[in-house]
Amino acid sequence: MRRRELIRLLGSAVASGAATWPLAVRAQQSDKLWRVGMLDTAPAKLNAVNIDAFRDALSHLGYVDGRNLTIEYRSGEGHIERFPKLAAELIGLKVDILVTRGTPATIAAKNASSTIPIVMAAIGEPVETGAVASLARPGGNVTGLSAFVTELTAKRIEIMHDLIPRLSRVALLDNMENASVPPQWNELKRAALAFGIQPLLCDVKRPEDIELAFKKAVDEHTDALSVGNDSVVIASRYKIAELAAKDRLPAIYASREFVDAGGLISYAANYTDLYRRAAIYVDKIFKGANPGQLPVEQPTTFELAINMKVARALSLSVPSALLSRADQVIE
Repeated sequence: MRRRELIRLLGSAVASGAATWPLAVRAQQSDKLWRVGMLDTAPAKLNAVNIDAFRDALSHLGYVDGRNLTIEYRSGEGHIERFPKLAAELIGLKVDILVTRGTPATIAAKNASSTIPIVMAAIGEPVETGAVASLARPGGNVTGLSAFVTELTAKRIEIMHDLIPRLSRVALLDNMENASVPPQWNELKRAALAFGIQPLLCDVKRPEDIELAFKKAVDEHTDALSVGNDSVVIASRYKIAELAAKDRLPAIYASREFVDAGGLISYAANYTDLYRRAAIYVDKIFKGANPGQLPVEQPTTFELAINMKVARALSLSVPSALLSRADQVIE
């Protein structure tokens, strides 16, 4: 995040009552070592940019890793069935707060504790999946940020239609066992059919399913993919980008992380921004705020990223109108 954006975010936290004393004073007010447990979709190495953004935002709020803060990080690494055990493990470490990404991680954390505060760094369908009672009044011990995944599904189909006018069949590559994915599939079907495009589901419940999903897409003569944001696909994003290139399948992704891994195009909330904003929630709760009374925020920053190297390799001509809208173009 740019410096002026961080200043804006920290300023908004002050304005909303999250901070009333100078940062230096607040950092010195207690000798307590705050313990943050992070339950995330991807291994730490693959999630370094977001973790660093979270840690940096906390440091600006007076929490310095290794001094008055320690972060315990756990990931399902593409296996959502691991989250309950990992949540219990973090709780056993006496963490003061849990920070989660994704529906399976959040639900596992919520099921593991009704008292430890939980901040969602990013989640799809927080109300529909039962993570919170409502956006305005989450209730319980969970709050945080929505990633707006379902709402952006139709826009991704529109972008792919602009990029590939001949598009006749598009496949969703995602994990239907994730409670936030079925609404995305329904939205993709609606949006695709509105353009006269036939939708196809390529369900991936484990990393081992990904190659079979690509085989299905090729066998069904799919023209393009829409790749979701479940932990199975997030943890396998380099493999997915590699297979898409090998099979010459244009794909649009639900986070920029895939484009950085060699994918073609993404349109999504800015996840690094969401992690920074999650730090503000952590600060408010450490200062005594009740998580159930902190409204769940929607993303404010969306980004379109295009990898022109991949576009050229696929012999795709990216319309100038689409390029002009891009926030990031990789040459």
